[in-house]
Amino acid sequence: MKFFSPLYRRAMAWSRHPRAPWYLGALSFAESSFFPVPPDVMLAPMCLANPRRAWHLALLTTLTSVAGGLLGYVIGYFALDAVLPWLRESHYWPAYQTAVAWFERWGFWAVFVAGFSPIPYKVFTIAAGALSMALFPFTLASVIGRGLRFFLVAGLMAWGGARMEALLHRYVDRLGWAVVALVAAGALWYGSQ
Repeated sequence: MKFFSPLYRRAMAWSRHPRAPWYLGALSFAESSFFPVPPDVMLAPMCLANPRRAWHLALLTTLTSVAGGLLGYVIGYFALDAVLPWLRESHYWPAYQTAVAWFERWGFWAVFVAGFSPIPYKVFTIAAGALSMALFPFTLASVIGRGLRFFLVAGLMAWGGARMEALLHRYVDRLGWAVVALVAAGALWYGSQ
């Protein structure tokens, strides 16, 4: 079933749009504080479409992600009481509790690891603010953790270039369904815990 191929073609077309970096920056900012879609879904095809700009795009994604993370921090610091009822009712509540436990145990390193963790980064930014983590270590850990993630994605896509784009186009449906199966299996496993 060719479900992902048309989506992939559309994403590649959007990634070549003149305003695509603005969209990437906005997505990256929003994802760090409240939006559920990670910026990797735009960053990867944009780096494939224009490998020479990969490092610039990774830097843009990192900086806007950290800026959005600071908004998440502010939400946690000043408005936790307002978002806590929603958070408790959402599927983010167990992740939030895990983030709080990680902060209590590892502090700075919890934010650093958040860049690569399956727990959404926004949960860590809100938890950091709620726990009044020092702002400089929070920002530094965010820059390093998020930067490593986005530069890794950009580097892999730039390295693969046109070959990677052709390969992805050929196998995108199989990869897409494999990811759906993995997510479903993970959700079932997580739900049984």
